[in-house]
Amino acid sequence: MLIDAPHFDAHVPTLGVSRSRLGNGSTIEIGVMFRLVPFFALAVAAMAGDPQYEVSGRFTPEGEGSVSLYGVASPFTASTVSDDGHFSFKRLAAGAYTIAVFLPGRGEARQTIEVGPSTADARQRVVLALDFKDSDFVVQDALRRQHSVPASQLAVPEKAQREYQEAQKDLARREVEAALKHLERAVEIAPQFSAAWNNLGTIAYQTQRFQRAEECFRQSLAADPDSYEPLVNLGGVLIDLHKLDEAWTYNVYAVLARPNDALANAQLGMTYFGLGKLDLAEKRLIEARRLDPAHFSHPQLFLAEIHLRRGDRRSAADDMEDFLKHHPDWPRAERMRQTIAELRQ
Repeated sequence: MLIDAPHFDAHVPTLGVSRSRLGNGSTIEIGVMFRLVPFFALAVAAMAGDPQYEVSGRFTPEGEGSVSLYGVASPFTASTVSDDGHFSFKRLAAGAYTIAVFLPGRGEARQTIEVGPSTADARQRVVLALDFKDSDFVVQDALRRQHSVPASQLAVPEKAQREYQEAQKDLARREVEAALKHLERAVEIAPQFSAAWNNLGTIAYQTQRFQRAEECFRQSLAADPDSYEPLVNLGGVLIDLHKLDEAWTYNVYAVLARPNDALANAQLGMTYFGLGKLDLAEKRLIEARRLDPAHFSHPQLFLAEIHLRRGDRRSAADDMEDFLKHHPDWPRAERMRQTIAELRQ
């Protein structure tokens, strides 16, 4: 988001494979609970020299605002200003992204998008029509940033702010090491710089340095206890570190703060899943899917696992079909289709 302090939602569930038995004694594999394939897919695309893509489109309601794009599984951010609801981003790698639209006076709305062969046309363009409802916009934090910035953040020196802005430029060029140096200098100059700590935590998470990510998100939240991003991000990384009781606390707070955030609902669902509370997990995962059907946390795969554990093969097949509808370039799509056929037998 292009506002005073851009933020990043870090959590992508990490890879773990859950094997559930079919009636014929064979097994199927569903990647749930920990790192799923988007990070792997991006790496393969880069090595294979796959084409770069352009994402363009328009959002409604129209108005002057900003549009930001965040990489889900690898460090990347880009922002543009829109006068009439139109936007464009070029030279993008295949993968999942979070697109954020910020309109002054209205707030911010987010949605997950997939960029790849199945969503692009013959010229490698992905064309979007983002039709947001009033309920999709988060108003509270937007107004807070405009009118009541905490004193600790107002005290961040201009030099630290410049380091932070240089880091964002580096991330737009996918120069991660350079971005890290700028961010480290920013928090060295201003240890209370919450957004810089959160950014460091996000990069640490995306490069699978989970302990470091936890440290950075805690520093960010300590610097600005009312900031939502480090709250939900800390709740996510604690799942990866298997600190589920503490993860539950932060993810409950996140859902209470933003009931309509797909990420918060998905992470609370994952936490309940890890704690073996499947009914509660199902409720939150269904809500995450409703809020953002293509969300990068892949709630459909967790729901499929829950339904398989209950012996509900048809519902599990439905979950997987819904997943492939929104993630057509999933590297294991063909194997999943075979699994769906087996479940429907």
